[in-house]
Amino acid sequence: MIKPQEAVERALGLSRADDCIVIAEESGGANLRWAGNTLTTNGVTRSNRLTVIALRETGGGVAAGVVSRAAVGADGIEELVRAAEADAAGNGASEDAAPLVAGDGSGERGWDDPPGETGIGVFGELAPALGAAFGAAEARGDRLYGFANHTLTSTFMGNSAGLRLRHDQPTGLLELNAKGSGGSAWTGVGTRDFTDVDVPGLTAGLARRLDWGERRIDLPAGRYETLLPPSAVADLMIYLYWSAGAQDAQDGRTVFSAPGGGTRVGEKLASLPVSLTSDPRAAGLECAPFVVAHSSSRESSVFDNGVGLGATDWISGGTLTSLAQTRHSAGRTGLPLTPAVDNLSMTGPGGGATLDDMVARTGRGLLLTCLWYIREVDSQRLLLTGLTRDGVYLVEDGEVVGAVNNFRFNESPVDLLSRLTEVGATGPTLPREWSDYFTRAAMPALRVADFNMSTVSKAS
Repeated sequence: MIKPQEAVERALGLSRADDCIVIAEESGGANLRWAGNTLTTNGVTRSNRLTVIALRETGGGVAAGVVSRAAVGADGIEELVRAAEADAAGNGASEDAAPLVAGDGSGERGWDDPPGETGIGVFGELAPALGAAFGAAEARGDRLYGFANHTLTSTFMGNSAGLRLRHDQPTGLLELNAKGSGGSAWTGVGTRDFTDVDVPGLTAGLARRLDWGERRIDLPAGRYETLLPPSAVADLMIYLYWSAGAQDAQDGRTVFSAPGGGTRVGEKLASLPVSLTSDPRAAGLECAPFVVAHSSSRESSVFDNGVGLGATDWISGGTLTSLAQTRHSAGRTGLPLTPAVDNLSMTGPGGGATLDDMVARTGRGLLLTCLWYIREVDSQRLLLTGLTRDGVYLVEDGEVVGAVNNFRFNESPVDLLSRLTEVGATGPTLPREWSDYFTRAAMPALRVADFNMSTVSKAS
């Protein structure tokens, strides 16, 4: 199999287009799975993908053709290049056309090194800790289920303007579900290498929630003071982030569109001075510091491949300050260029309290575990619906007094920001619903005075 760097150079050399961009990715993966306090399976995977973006000058601008294929060998590169050129020949001028990001033709540091690798060894510290957790759960009469995945993807990007970029991205996650007489409880964490995963701490939290679940309480639908733990906050804020495209806002399609035209950038959204930020160099959440776009959409552009990424405040001190931009949409909106970044953090004023401290200050309210089956109901309000899962608990006079039934909720994360009454301490977390797509998040717990539990759910 040809090296990814060589595939980039071969494809560029074969190109007959006016300009060309090539992205080669090689990924390795490892996984563990367990059920009923026993490891069940493990495995490793390897894959690669080559994307060629051919650009053709037309009388009205530049047309783009994009073809992406997996497992392309040396003898398949020319066919892929010709397919991209044929695609470009059949397309009209792209509205998002922009000059290529230029380079000096030399690869950055590490360009010539082999792609990164992972394997079962990445779980060297995790597996023994899981074994001890299985024994403890067995002694309690509980069962642990879950999985751990780790991938390492090396991305090599080159273009006909001399750009050569590389990024190695490790992505790991662990999900644990405990089942016992107290119902079920879930926890999860994102990680780069599993050395920071505290299995005893995670399982102790699960055991405590199962103990809370020994007492069952039925509650009706309604609006409740609710404590949202970081995982649930991540699911809501990530959806807000995904919906914060500048072009759609400019065209009046989203909750971030201003009445009468334009965007709501500069408008205060939150009742407390919270900030929502992305930074490719954030400790523990590091991600690609340049744009990697395999296709164009209203939020991304193949012409922007290689554009550098920096720290971006989407919301600062409670005020909307940026929307996800391509160079094309930035020209339309007149706002600074702020492409999307593959991580997200939320912080509040003064560091914030722990979730336990927030519980201790609650007179009567609900404590959630996580959300799932989240769907959009109304894009103009960013109204979402979904279900609670794996433990909803009633808090009275600063103590958890039992587990209640599940609910369907109806809430807009934008409207929710305007009703915050407390923001806890920020820490790394894993979104339950979106963990297949987005794992690099740091969030606080939030207190909302009147979270809308619209109906009782029979889901367990």
